[in-house]
Amino acid sequence: MTPEALADLVRTTVAQLLADRGLDTAALPEQVTVERPRNPEHGDYATNIALQLAKKVGVQPREFATWLAEALQTQAAVAKADVAGPGFLNLTIATEAQGAIVQDALKDGYGTGAELGGKKINLEFVSANPTGPIHLGGARWAAVGDALGRVLEARGAAVTREYYFNDAGAQIDRFVRSLIAAAKGEPAPEDGYAGTYVSDIAAEVLRREPGALSDPETVRRVGVGLMFEEIKRSLHEFGTDFDVYFHEDSLHQSGRVEEAVAKLKANGSLYEKDGAWWLRSTDFGDDKDRVVIKSDGNPAYIAGDIAYLVDKRGRGFDLCIYMLGADHHGYIARLKAAASALGDDPDSVEVLIGQLVNLVSGGQPVRMSKRAGTVITMEDLVDTVGVDAARYAMIRSSVDSSLDIDLDLLRKHSNENPVYYVQYAHARTSSILRNAADLGITPGEDFALLTHEREGDLIRTIGEFPRVVATAAELREPHRVARYLEELAGTYHRFQQDCRVLPRGDEETTPLHQVRLQLVNATRRVFAAGLGLLGVTAPERM
Repeated sequence: MTPEALADLVRTTVAQLLADRGLDTAALPEQVTVERPRNPEHGDYATNIALQLAKKVGVQPREFATWLAEALQTQAAVAKADVAGPGFLNLTIATEAQGAIVQDALKDGYGTGAELGGKKINLEFVSANPTGPIHLGGARWAAVGDALGRVLEARGAAVTREYYFNDAGAQIDRFVRSLIAAAKGEPAPEDGYAGTYVSDIAAEVLRREPGALSDPETVRRVGVGLMFEEIKRSLHEFGTDFDVYFHEDSLHQSGRVEEAVAKLKANGSLYEKDGAWWLRSTDFGDDKDRVVIKSDGNPAYIAGDIAYLVDKRGRGFDLCIYMLGADHHGYIARLKAAASALGDDPDSVEVLIGQLVNLVSGGQPVRMSKRAGTVITMEDLVDTVGVDAARYAMIRSSVDSSLDIDLDLLRKHSNENPVYYVQYAHARTSSILRNAADLGITPGEDFALLTHEREGDLIRTIGEFPRVVATAAELREPHRVARYLEELAGTYHRFQQDCRVLPRGDEETTPLHQVRLQLVNATRRVFAAGLGLLGVTAPERM
């Protein structure tokens, strides 16, 4: 019985209990929480529903908990129900009910759900400036954003992964000037870009267009295109692909920026001051009003953001998630204010802010890139530790905090390395299944035999997987899946130490061996599903 199924059983039992005793059934919450207690001696799960309800229905919490314990113990799925403290209820699940978790985990789609069914989500992430290779901050979003998309899809959402290509503005002008300087063999402009990648692209521009130096627009078109193709290639090799590559320049060329500005003027959300046009963003929760059209008549950056939001919503997205860097914290209020000013729902906009990434090797920070010359790039990291380790390291921590990645640790083939720890656990399960097949041993389903403490721990941990994925989707925190897999790996290793799965030597194969083999198979499937959500491979041999 999964935690979700147990929660439903508790809620149904409470509803019947309230009705039978003539108590207010309207007091019953929509969802009942059941959690694994910190001390496993207290049972498999615990709930505080009696504490939640008692005051509302005029009953002492312990008294209500006692009634509920008596009612639940009549259910076949509950072996024991104990009242603890002021009114907590500790529940021990029947062995047969725990076997249902194993059966569920063996089915395709375990961990998926439908609570986001029908919801169209635009997930924009990375969107790095097309003036150089992707740096570590962009790499973090490439891994986390892709994993979040997978998690949201697992819970039923229709997700479009989108990359906003900033091919308009001053940074492109500086990049083009840098290419021209490199092509001429001159130093980079003071405000330009340096690194061997600039020289490489400049040389390729000249190879394709020998007369490009006489036409800066050709340098712009070919050079920016080459840089963007390289960005897409490196993202693909990192396991991150996008459904849409949206060009910022298209908003300006198509007139959609002017259309959005005109709409805001018409509804009174813009006002003129000092020759510029300002958005009344403070009316919608922002800390200050924002310039949309500058005094020189040119659009400010937020003008493109507003037009882009109009475009996204016009494509039918219910929710637009923006994943931005640490220096974009002000975008939360301004994008929501823009939505409100347009007459849209501010809750249709969600902004996630990711903190910085630092590399450490030998206890010292790593700062210089061989290729970019200034910052460490995603390719530098992948070249050092590989795609799996790089992705996993980026995903396993909350993006709310800065991340220090120890390169020496990620190179280790030991349990100290988190990704190796999880992948090796999956490989061990695969090895056991191969050995069983060689011995002609087939999995069994007499789950009542799984009475060992380690078996119960493993089953309950497997049972948590759907809830972990659902929570990761709800909170936009795919790192929860990684941390869960590490917990599962630890639980599995302890199970394997104490519970012999395959018979030794001439030992006869028993139903216990066979059902343990089935438990190993369920564990393997959960490892593979969880790693798949992270975009990390699940090797069968290591």
